[in-house]
Amino acid sequence: MLVLGMRVLVPFGRQQKVGIVVGFSEHSELPREKLKRISAILDPEPLFPPTIFQLIQWSSRYYQGAIGEVFESALPNYLRKKTSASPKTPKKTPKPVIETQDPNTLPPTPPELNTQQQQAIDTLVKYFGQFKTFLLDGVTGSGKTEVYLRVVEQALAQGKQALILVPEIGLTPQLLKRFQERFPVPIAVLNSSLTPKKRFENWEMARTGAAAIVIGTRLAVFVPLLNPGVFILDEEHDSSFKQQEGFRYHARDVMIMRASLEHCPVVLGSATPSLESLHNVTVGKFHSLKLPNRAGQGTFPTLQVLDIRHKKLEGGLSSQLIGQIKEHISNKGQVLLFLNRRGYSPVLMCFECGWVANCQNCDAKMTLHFHSKKLLCHHCEMSLPLPTACPNCNHENPKPVGVGTEKLENVLKEHFPTLNIARIDRDTTRKKGSLQTAFDRVQEGEAEILIGTQMIAKGHHLPQVTLVGILDIDHALFSTDFRSIEKMGQLITQVAGRTGRAERPGHVVLQTCHPEHPLLKKILEEGYQNFAASLLAERHSIHLPPYSHQALIRAESKQPNQALDFLASIKNALQNLSQTKPNVLHISGPIPAPMERRLGKHRAQLLLQSSERTYLQKHLGETLDRFTTHPLSSSVRWSLDVDPIDLY
Repeated sequence: MLVLGMRVLVPFGRQQKVGIVVGFSEHSELPREKLKRISAILDPEPLFPPTIFQLIQWSSRYYQGAIGEVFESALPNYLRKKTSASPKTPKKTPKPVIETQDPNTLPPTPPELNTQQQQAIDTLVKYFGQFKTFLLDGVTGSGKTEVYLRVVEQALAQGKQALILVPEIGLTPQLLKRFQERFPVPIAVLNSSLTPKKRFENWEMARTGAAAIVIGTRLAVFVPLLNPGVFILDEEHDSSFKQQEGFRYHARDVMIMRASLEHCPVVLGSATPSLESLHNVTVGKFHSLKLPNRAGQGTFPTLQVLDIRHKKLEGGLSSQLIGQIKEHISNKGQVLLFLNRRGYSPVLMCFECGWVANCQNCDAKMTLHFHSKKLLCHHCEMSLPLPTACPNCNHENPKPVGVGTEKLENVLKEHFPTLNIARIDRDTTRKKGSLQTAFDRVQEGEAEILIGTQMIAKGHHLPQVTLVGILDIDHALFSTDFRSIEKMGQLITQVAGRTGRAERPGHVVLQTCHPEHPLLKKILEEGYQNFAASLLAERHSIHLPPYSHQALIRAESKQPNQALDFLASIKNALQNLSQTKPNVLHISGPIPAPMERRLGKHRAQLLLQSSERTYLQKHLGETLDRFTTHPLSSSVRWSLDVDPIDLY
């Protein structure tokens, strides 16, 4: 008997494809003789419980995505392939990613809670069995993870499961370790680094209840649980929770909807909450739980702003910062240097004729990677060998301009030849386990200096770091994206929060050419909360999210004007439909994308903004279906991004 959510094998041309039953009908637009029979039923029971099935349908409607795309995001790749075997019971019981504790090993003694932590835990436990969204707004080092652990402990005691989402794979190992040390239960992991078979096995452990705790990245938001008890999303402000390709959903918002369907509390944790979440607290949609103090003996670091105008820099380092590095190293402290630019130098230039190494496929400069002797485009991954002479004027040795983490590492090795330096960026962490190995070296004291991009800013506990240097963040002050200032404030706060987390006090040095910028002064002198309040007031005055709702339609084509023409057609259709409320729906564009050419395609975008979310959704649904048969649809690739977080 067919049931919603079962997989079936169906004829598709000359092939057999796996499909999922999403509905039934007694009528068909096609003649009965043209209909094909299902070849086989692959599952003895639905793979998704009714709540997840409803969640998938809601996600499809809200994000205007095809239902098949949503199921593709929700279903492990292992189950999308043709198979006649039931996935319910593997031949062997899969081992949890983390083994249960040795019964002879006692778990570590939990740290003593402060008053705010205990109050947060007591409040969360009260809401077991009912839906409510909590924003756990705690400063860096305030013990948010310990709150998660205590709440999960209460859920497990009631026979429930816990689902914890983190923004990136790099945060999974340390969180796994904390949960492994505390709980003698199987823990399943779900992220993109797993093999298809292992991901299926862990997904199945979650679905059948064999795993009491599930930890994953955004793809785990759809994983079925037998007995859901509590949902936790750590670093809720992080943009990694937004899927940017294919089905474009935001795991934070999907998780909140899921919690409402499954009658569970959901905890959103962050030291730098998104403006959307802070606004939802203000209007009463979220309940705020504050942790204003650092846990244990941790203290807030001191802040110092270095004006680097008219100063000579070595690899991005001022002489004052170099001196402070020496001082902290001599005092047996560790140093963390943040530079959000990988590679050796972002530009290679000939100072004789002005030639610059540009990407042939994108409107972007190619980045010099000195150790590998190549130029690399960070947008399309095109690479070229490093030229020994200018291809334009043949002058020898074009010069690197600007600083990346690779050059910074080389300069530090010249100043500190006897020290161990760990560089953490995309180039050094490609191998499986390399990121955790690097952080282990720092935490165990094997590396005195840590250099990194934004990968080091997200929730890592580095108790021996006493000095943090933020080298270059000025570009965010003048970005075309209205969210860049918010992201800058979050990055500064998060990076600064890596120090002063244990007994030793911390110090943060921020180098800037704009020390008088009012927003930079606001975040440094008054803290993130006042900084965020100022940004919210500014957003309100100009009707930007969260005080309005946006959708971005992107298009790309091989020919320069086709994408713009296609979006102009959509704009005309939307304007005709919106005559009933001309002041509610605002359409900007179409305009070329900020990076107009990428991967050899010409890109354009159309931004829709409305004060009424339902009105925007209604017009999107009514209009866009018609454009699948547009004359340009065969030569233009287009996509819709509801609630975009990146207008770039």
